[in-house]
Order: sequence, then C-alpha cells, then structure tokens
Amino acid sequence: MKRFRQYRTTQKVRDQYADVPPIQAQDFIYPYFVEEGEGIKTEIPSMEDVYRFSIDTLLEDIEDALSLGINKVLLFGVIPEEEKDERGSAAYRADSIICKAVRAIKAKFPQVIVFTDICLCEYTSHGHCGLLYEDGKPIAYDEELKALKRTGCACGVSHENVVIDNDTTLPLLAEMAYQHALAGADFVAPSAMMDGQIEALRQKLDSDNRTKGTRILAYSAKYASAYYGPFRDAAGSAPGFGDRKSYQMDYRTHDQGLEEIQADIDEGTDWIMVKPALAYLDILYRASVAFPNHPLVAYQVSGEYSMLLNASRQGYFDEKRIFHESLTAIRRAGAQYIISYYAKRYFR
Repeated sequence: MKRFRQYRTTQKVRDQYADVPPIQAQDFIYPYFVEEGEGIKTEIPSMEDVYRFSIDTLLEDIEDALSLGINKVLLFGVIPEEEKDERGSAAYRADSIICKAVRAIKAKFPQVIVFTDICLCEYTSHGHCGLLYEDGKPIAYDEELKALKRTGCACGVSHENVVIDNDTTLPLLAEMAYQHALAGADFVAPSAMMDGQIEALRQKLDSDNRTKGTRILAYSAKYASAYYGPFRDAAGSAPGFGDRKSYQMDYRTHDQGLEEIQADIDEGTDWIMVKPALAYLDILYRASVAFPNHPLVAYQVSGEYSMLLNASRQGYFDEKRIFHESLTAIRRAGAQYIISYYAKRYFR
C-alpha cells in the first residue's frame, strides 16, 4: 500500500506539494462593456455585479481594478439598436465608442494594457458576426429575416440561401482592428471566427508604422456554446435569426481546435485563446502542450460566471471556494492568462 495522505495533513503541507502556483492579479484580463453617455453604470440583469459603463464611470472602475493589481482590460462596445446596420458600420469608425474609450483609458492610465474585441455582432442589425449574403450577393436584414426571430426558427445560421459571408467580412474586421490600434489599443482580439481573420488583421496593421506594433490575441478555439447566453444580453449581440454554428466550432470536435490555433499562429497571431474555459479544459491542456511558445488565454465566459455565482447564492457552493477551484483548474490545464468577470471579486 502506497500512502498519499502524508501530502495532505495540513495546509502548510498541501501548499508545499501544490503543482499550480497561486493566481495573481496580473494573470487576469477584466472584461468591460462600454456605451455612450455620462454617469452610466447599469447592472446587467443576467450577470450580477457586471455593468455597462459610460466612459467616465469606466475610468473610475478601472482605477478600482488597478488598486487590486489588475492591469489588463478587454473592451466590448454596446450601441443602441437604431445605430446598427447590416454592415456593422459603427464598429469601424474612428470615433466609435471603443476608440473613444481606448483613448480615454490611455490618457489617464497609460500603464493599463488594453485589449479590444474585434467582431461585428454587437454592431449589426441582424446580430451575426459577418455580412449577410444570398446567392453571392449582399442582402439587407429584411422583414422576412426578422420574422425568423419572432417565430423561433432553429434552422441554423442559414435560411434557405442566406449565409454569413466569410471573405467580404474580413476587410471590415481589419479596419475595425486598425482604428482600435490607432486609438492606442495594445492588443486587438478578433472573435468573429472568420477564416483568415488573423492574416487580414496582420496585413492591415503592418501596413502602417503607427499600428505595426499592435499585437493580436486570437480567439483561436472558440466553440459554438450555450454558455454565451448572458454575454449576448450584456452586449445586445444575440443573432437575429438562426445561430452561429456555421462559423464557431462544433463542441464535438477536439483536433480541429488545435488546427485552428496552428492556422492563427501561421497567420501571425501573438497570443492564442480557448473559449469557453471550464467545459474545455482538455482543449486548454492540449493547446498548452502543443504551443508552448505562445501565451495561452482562457475565457471564463458569462455563462460560467453566472452559473457558479447563482449556485453559490442558492447555498450550493461557497462563492470564494468554488471560484478559486474553477480558476485554479483553468490554470492547471495550462492557461497563462484568464479573462474572467470574477477577477475583481477574487481579490476583494
């Protein structure tokens, strides 16, 4: 009989034999939702203690995050429905809400490392991450397509001949990243899952000396997951019809995730990501082994956050303990950085 209990007798002994080092504030990237206005700090109904901020209140909250040692933020833009259009034009304007937020952050807190999400879903009238095409031609998000949302169509991303077009979306994503880089973003983080998006961004950024040094965090292995539900409430980015299974990854696959990561590396990404985190620890671990030279990020997504927090509210878990365990598991699987809505609460 081999005895293992000798490694667990006291907290001091357990700490001595722990394989995963303690999680530090600098390991976190804290996500923020930003909208136009002043004095806004509106709690998101599906995500306790997560808010939509105007830029002035965003700066106040970032100051609080810095006081806890968190110096990395990820920005998502939120705009009114009436400002959205079929092409997501508000996403890639020089005066977009994210460009203004980046400039304000860098002016007040130059030490903060700013990541910006690069995707059209928060800005398109149809809520998809790319342009709508039918029979090879762009189409408007008309009343027939809007009716699909009302009737609860579950036919998938396409309806008859309507598709989310990959190649015509790429220049728009590249322009969005370019504008964010000009505003001062340290990293641009493309999440649209369009084939070739890293190459498109890299070429655009490298074409201008002002943006050439901007790094890319690729949402490389991003799965079509039900865990994103609260985020779509927060960002107003739910698809108006169908789903995103034709461009986000099927969660029944695993080798494909590594192939996606390798493709992003080949196209020039600096950092790589697996999303979601907790249900995809196997992908995280395999990525950490296969790609040791690229910083690996895991996104503890909105559904994971809300699920754990709500269960603790019901008395099923101790909040601090369950989040410590889940975040440690993500680190144990190989993530070097974690995007988490719990980051600030973790250090309270």
